[in-house]
Amino acid sequence: MMMRAILLSFLFLSASFSHAQKGYWQQRVEYRMDIDFDDSAHQFTGKQQLIYHNNSGDTLRKVYYHLYFNAFRPGSMMDVRSRTIADPDPRVGDRIAALTDTEIGYQQVNSLTQDGIPLQYEVAGTVLEVALAHPILPGSKTVFDMDFEAQVPVQIRRSGRNSEEGIAYSMTQWYPKMAEYDREGWHATPYVSREFYGVWGDYEVNIIIQKDYVLGGTGVVQNADEVGHGYSEKRKKNAKEDRIRWRFKAENVHDFAWAADKHYTHDRVQVPDGPELHFLYLKDSVGEMWTQLKPLTVKAFGIMSERFGKYPYPQFSVIQGGDGGMEYPMATLVTSGRKLSGLVSVTVHEALHNWYYGVLATNESKYPWMDEGFTSYAQNIVLDGVHGLNSPGLHDRSYAGYYSLVGSAFNEPSTTHADFYHTNRCYGLTAYSKGAVFVHQLGYVIGEDKLREGLLRYFHEWGFKHPRPEDFLLVMEKVSGLELDWYLEQFIGSMNTIDYGIRELTPADGGTEVLLERTGRMPMPIDLVVTLTDGRAIGFNIPLQMMRGAKNESFAEQVALLPDWPWVYPVYGFKLPFEMKDIRTIEIDPSGRLADVNPANNRFPPVVTETETEDDQK
Repeated sequence: MMMRAILLSFLFLSASFSHAQKGYWQQRVEYRMDIDFDDSAHQFTGKQQLIYHNNSGDTLRKVYYHLYFNAFRPGSMMDVRSRTIADPDPRVGDRIAALTDTEIGYQQVNSLTQDGIPLQYEVAGTVLEVALAHPILPGSKTVFDMDFEAQVPVQIRRSGRNSEEGIAYSMTQWYPKMAEYDREGWHATPYVSREFYGVWGDYEVNIIIQKDYVLGGTGVVQNADEVGHGYSEKRKKNAKEDRIRWRFKAENVHDFAWAADKHYTHDRVQVPDGPELHFLYLKDSVGEMWTQLKPLTVKAFGIMSERFGKYPYPQFSVIQGGDGGMEYPMATLVTSGRKLSGLVSVTVHEALHNWYYGVLATNESKYPWMDEGFTSYAQNIVLDGVHGLNSPGLHDRSYAGYYSLVGSAFNEPSTTHADFYHTNRCYGLTAYSKGAVFVHQLGYVIGEDKLREGLLRYFHEWGFKHPRPEDFLLVMEKVSGLELDWYLEQFIGSMNTIDYGIRELTPADGGTEVLLERTGRMPMPIDLVVTLTDGRAIGFNIPLQMMRGAKNESFAEQVALLPDWPWVYPVYGFKLPFEMKDIRTIEIDPSGRLADVNPANNRFPPVVTETETEDDQK
């Protein structure tokens, strides 16, 4: 009841923010799965009942399921892709090709019915295509019943058994999962390497497994007193049977993940006015580090909820497992082979995904920068707050990654589908670094206060929906009162870069004429700060004409608004009411938020580098 109250309150709040979603719809699912797990063979059987709600205006005549475990077989798309890409993920490499029959993964559907009628289906790698017995009409629902079996692969990528750190089972993408159907149609994306996109719904998952295992994951354990989850282990050890049933329940999520190990230590910590945090880890090797992690994670959740929207679920689990760090609804699987700072960083990053992947749930395959980029931007802020650094350069690493991308031969458009990047490096720099710069630089365009307000409104307005780039942009336009379509089109929709410079200063009738130039192809508004010899700093804001307005931000002691700069004009001139002898420096964007690829010409007088002499500057 508490979970439903939280979600209803959240959805009511969302509705009060905007009418932008009039006519918006999304599909919904209700899963019930009963799993019988055989750890001696690393296999399990499952019975899945799926109630599918067609909330679209379309008649559906087929549906698709994802069979993710099928990627871990020699000759799969993931295998071939890893062996042919220029810079393969070292965690995968050629390991899939070497798997034996007892080491591979698979999901095999043994029977499938729709409302009791047997169905015809075809397996194509990691996708199951199902011909329906009867169409699913708009506004109607249907019931699918499936019997399936699966084998857990050796741990290679995210999912699997017997990880390098000794975790028995990392159970992610482990069940036949209905593909999403949205305003753009079906998204039956083959599992090649990267991202996921799912249907919102409720999950009831019952797992029968040997009683020695401790489990954690998405959802809330419904019979914690029976299985000893966070309670007395004596209850579990005194169970009459060698195998026990774990009952999980999760409401309004779009995936379900879990992990299991016989040696997990399980701790719980309460976030004030927030979720209960669960930590599952192997204490023998890294227990002290995880002890230090707990209060820092509590602090991080407080900052996250304040800055980016209140976490809406009653629980979140940080679980040792997987092959690095990966997000799932209400949980993350992370590895411990790192320093404390690294463990805190990966935990914060994956937890923040529960805002942008978990609650907002953009199609991260199509828009990876909206998930990884926004998460990386927020991670920079949260880590700065957790460690109390108050660093002025907390986004410098993201900018450095972006600059290395635009100066490379492997750069590709941000509109590339996650699986289709030619190199893993380009995907990473584009999704993580450029995506983070997109958000931080937006604060330069509309003002930092408006960006902060807009991110909260975005979370409240589009939570539990699947926003697209234009949905995010519209929120920012409403908050700022500015037209911003050009910003999305230029920074994400093209490979254009920003390069502005101070071209010339000349004396003029008791003042100084300033001539600015745009040599990069992407236009931007300009913040110019003039520092006088008496120490005063005077700011000048030059809006782009197509913004239809200007930001209201005090980036200097005084700020004057100058006439608009139409983007087709390569140069822009104006007169300063100060003589050149009274000017100490003139600088474009001293805040460093403008992603100018050539900052050397952004300052007068130019900055002398270590390799330059005074004569070189003349």
